[in-house]
Amino acid sequence: MKNGVKGLAKVGVIGLAAMLSLAGGCANQQMLDQAREENRSLKNRINELQADNAQLKTENDLMQRQRMSQEQALAAANAMNKELRDKLGMTSEEYRSLLARLETMKFGDIDPITDQALRDLARAHPDLITYDSDLGRLRFASDLTFDSGQDRVKEAAKQSLAALARILKTGPASGYEVMIQGHTDAQPISANTAKNHPTNMHLSCHRAIAVRQELISQGIDRNKMFAAGWGEERPIAAAGPKGESAANRRVEIYLMRSTATASAPAKTAPMTNVVTPREPDMTK
Repeated sequence: MKNGVKGLAKVGVIGLAAMLSLAGGCANQQMLDQAREENRSLKNRINELQADNAQLKTENDLMQRQRMSQEQALAAANAMNKELRDKLGMTSEEYRSLLARLETMKFGDIDPITDQALRDLARAHPDLITYDSDLGRLRFASDLTFDSGQDRVKEAAKQSLAALARILKTGPASGYEVMIQGHTDAQPISANTAKNHPTNMHLSCHRAIAVRQELISQGIDRNKMFAAGWGEERPIAAAGPKGESAANRRVEIYLMRSTATASAPAKTAPMTNVVTPREPDMTK
């Protein structure tokens, strides 16, 4: 009987040990499975972060290229603006010299022979030219002188300027100086026009210069002419809702007598024959 009890006790101990061994094995497997799952999660997170980092690097590279492109475009725009200012700009000394010269000039007072020749010229081109005898001024309609937004003189207008040049080269008319003023209406400059004429001020100056160049090509002494531009600042007619006005788009040519003597010594640097404001309006 005692031997039977001992046998049962022994079996019980062995069974308990087996159960504890199995329990320990299950716990270790669970920890291993959990560690593996955490490892997979970490790997997935690392992959996500690496993908995010690659995307951010790509976006950063793109932004850097865009910034460089913008800086290059800005540098090009600044260079173009400087070039335009250099072409159209005046020094303060030259500007003062011009003002002094203008004070010596007399508008109007046109001699009878020249006056009649200018009247006949305007009468021959009534759609293009009007003449004011009191001011000694010829007014050319820009819409007939230039294409919209352009500064190239049309062929029909070239013929009229050639006729004017013939008048200015003969008789008493050869003794006058010539001031050419460009004017525009208040319509904003289009993107296409702005490539060559950033503002209405530029366009008016460029058109006055084009008329001056055409008269030079017809044999008029360049030293007797200068060009200026007023942009939209000197309207002569009411404008439409968008600033449009055909009457305000014009080029005016004034004949002037100068009281300056040819033998007087120059006190300032030679004056440019192209006159524009120092700081053109860049808002258009």
